Amino acid sequence: MDEANHSVVSEFVFLGLSDSWEMQLLLFLFSSVFYVASLMGNLLIVLSVTSDPRLHSPMYFLLGNLSIIDLISCSSTVPKMIYDLLRKDKTISFGGCVVQIFFIHTVGGTEIVLLISMAYDRYVAICKPLHYLSVMNPQRCILFLVTSWIIGLIHSVTQLAFVVGLPFCGPNELDSFFCDLPRFIKLACIETYTLGFMVTANSGFISVASFLILIISYIFIFVTVWKRSSGGVSRAFSTLLAHVTMVVLFFGPLIFFYVWPFPISHVDKFLAIFDAVITPFLNAVIYTQK
Repeated sequence: MDEANHSVVSEFVFLGLSDSWEMQLLLFLFSSVFYVASLMGNLLIVLSVTSDPRLHSPMYFLLGNLSIIDLISCSSTVPKMIYDLLRKDKTISFGGCVVQIFFIHTVGGTEIVLLISMAYDRYVAICKPLHYLSVMNPQRCILFLVTSWIIGLIHSVTQLAFVVGLPFCGPNELDSFFCDLPRFIKLACIETYTLGFMVTANSGFISVASFLILIISYIFIFVTVWKRSSGGVSRAFSTLLAHVTMVVLFFGPLIFFYVWPFPISHVDKFLAIFDAVITPFLNAVIYTQK
């Protein structure tokens, strides 16, 4: 009985994305190209924002930090996935799995709050332009950034506090290419339906609520811009469209993961690849084009 109460699983095995060697090679090339492009694109944004005095504004301050988050986000799962695509045995240690979950939920929670901060920045810039620099002063921008990271850390630690002590003594196969919380919980040696539902509902509620808040905010800003006839309307629409596109790209996969009641393995994997590899790249492309 004492042995049953302690974890005996020291590592987990990823089932990966495909059993076909040709498909794995194709995914290796695809993921490598987009990962390098994501790194270069987001690093370029960070370097540009920090080195160009013309970009020392609240909007670009938040954008630069969003790029840093994207760099951390894709680097927490993609290098391991690319490495495993060339290996027969795709394993990760118990501690490594917990670390992956920690970073995924920390940067995810941080990015959600930062996106809301960016929506507020656009609201002040477009709806109250005369007060923009006084409202979005450096102190407030730093406050938004610190708050984002604190909330992200609290979200991640709270999630892990409920699951890291679970006993794992049986199956250790994860039908994915990275450690995600719902599948991790299902491998525990005790009944985890209630805990799994609570964790999934928590992330699902946060994702849906934040998405609705952002969409409603941008609709309000769009209406405000539409009513104006100044020369900067087209530029404002371009900026807002970039923000909305990024919000949809970020929240779309999250809502499907945590809210859709009928999970489909291959669809989940496709969206996971899209979210981990392509979204950070598209974010960099969208913002450098606007």
